[in-house]
Amino acid sequence: MTGVVTVGDVGRDALAMLLERYGLELVEQPAGERIKGSFWGDAEAGVIGRSVYVRPDTPVHSFLHESCHIICMDGERRDGLDRDAGGDDLEEAAVCYLQIVLADHIDGVGRDRLIMDMDAWGYSFRLGSTRDWFEKDAEDAREFLVYHQLIGASGEPTFSLRR
Repeated sequence: MTGVVTVGDVGRDALAMLLERYGLELVEQPAGERIKGSFWGDAEAGVIGRSVYVRPDTPVHSFLHESCHIICMDGERRDGLDRDAGGDDLEEAAVCYLQIVLADHIDGVGRDRLIMDMDAWGYSFRLGSTRDWFEKDAEDAREFLVYHQLIGASGEPTFSLRR
């Protein structure tokens, strides 16, 4: 997909450092190679266990989304993770919310850019846009993240995995 920020635009190191804060691993694969653990195929990120697989053309929103699946799932599911993160609707909403929060911790991305990229890719929310959902309709996702100690009361990430 053209027009969205990619792993190649941001650089591997910034993304690897973010994942390291969670005890997760970034695996960058060569351009054109099939991405291991990718649910969607093409350039979309993949997940296996505690590893996130990307290529230089992987959209950062995809990297963040799949990373947040690993962060938001419980340890038992994480241990058996291979491609399909599963989870229910509330967990999926929490994943989307957390990816927006974490975008602020990647130089050159930030939540405003990530929200634009999520809309461009086709994320679908009740209120129509990612921003409207995040600002006006995501209280359940936020509560999930606070309850599982993935963000604090102020909304900042705790950089811990769900237990």
